[in-house]
Amino acid sequence: MLADSRITFIGSGAMGEAMIKGVLAQKLTGPKQITASDPIAARREALESAYGICTAADNAQAVRGASIIVLSVKPQIFEKVTPVLRGQIAPEALVLSIMAGVSLQTIQRGLQHERVVRSMPNTPAQVNMGVTAWIPAAAVTEEQHRQTATLLGALGEQIRVDKEDFIDMQTGLGGSGPGFVFLIIEAMIDAGVQMGFSRGDAQTIALQTVLGSAELMRQTGEHPAELRNKVTSPGGTTAAGIYELEKGGVRTVITNAVLAAYRRSQELGAISQKG
Repeated sequence: MLADSRITFIGSGAMGEAMIKGVLAQKLTGPKQITASDPIAARREALESAYGICTAADNAQAVRGASIIVLSVKPQIFEKVTPVLRGQIAPEALVLSIMAGVSLQTIQRGLQHERVVRSMPNTPAQVNMGVTAWIPAAAVTEEQHRQTATLLGALGEQIRVDKEDFIDMQTGLGGSGPGFVFLIIEAMIDAGVQMGFSRGDAQTIALQTVLGSAELMRQTGEHPAELRNKVTSPGGTTAAGIYELEKGGVRTVITNAVLAAYRRSQELGAISQKG
């Protein structure tokens, strides 16, 4: 599906590199079919050395002949790259954006190109354990839908949504979610240290507890409340801890954090459209 596609990455930061790494690891295409554009020579050399891909310093040169263009620049850079890319992308090419907060309409207008997919991955994509929500514009073909699913699948799980609002929701839940999880893990580690564990041992216990709990839920398919009830004996240690969590409003705080991130994503998107 992607073997004969020429894929160009405009921007080769952490997310762009994660996608390149995932595509090559799954042998979806060969390294010489991939071009990464970056203005920094040392970055281009590092990517060539690590993955054997082609690189370019000029964005217009990089997209010529490409059938898939991945926009993996920071959102604030988009306005700077559009004048260079406008008119250089083949009309039948797929443009896949992983920029946060930049709408389909803004991308189409900026590039004067109709075949655009907007997506929102999250940082665990860097270890191919992420989740990405995506939505295609009306002009995107069925074959390009399949190509998008395959490309984003190289980052972990992928979910196609039918309304663009869900991309902002994914930003709040999946995009910002790792930050919330890291804070919870940090608090668990600190509690372990306070009890007397070394920081290294506390980190090992906290990380494996989070990883194992997520995998247990994935494999059993059970609701988290069911799994929580199984480990919560009446009058036991877990019951005592959960009582403190509920008394502290942890459920409400986490929900409010996700909703706040979602609202901020909407605000940033509105700013981007005005720009």
